[in-house]
Amino acid sequence: MSKAKELREMNDEQLTAELNQTQQELFRLRFQASTEKLDAPSNLTKLRRTIARIKTLQHERRLAGVE
Repeated sequence: MSKAKELREMNDEQLTAELNQTQQELFRLRFQASTEKLDAPSNLTKLRRTIARIKTLQHERRLAGVE
């Protein structure tokens, strides 16, 4: 789980890889939650926020490239 500052230092390929990894981890945690074997439910929220941060940075970079 990365902070926004750490994410901003990554290049586009690293951000994409981090996004894929985080989405896979979120999927695993959701599966655990459905089988009631999830230890820390707060991790779901943290992962969703990390995914949102990454997507926001990717969108900002796309907009900066258009201008």
